[in-house]
Amino acid sequence: MDLQARKLNLITYLTQIQDEKFFEEIENYILTKFEKEDHSEFVPFSVDALRKRIEQSEEDFKNGRFKTQEDLEKQSSNW
Repeated sequence: MDLQARKLNLITYLTQIQDEKFFEEIENYILTKFEKEDHSEFVPFSVDALRKRIEQSEEDFKNGRFKTQEDLEKQSSNW
């Protein structure tokens, strides 16, 4: 069974739960698990860094240093 089918089965199971306390336990487990995940590698850009990236991207585009959607699709078909 693929991941998508498993997700749908779980959703179906959750919609059929009638026990409020049991549902709260599942909900709390999921939310607590998500909150405990380490997101420390995600550091937001500073405003200056973001502006510099935008400027560099615009410069790259003006000078033809970019790939089209078609280019990326061709490249990914070889993976």
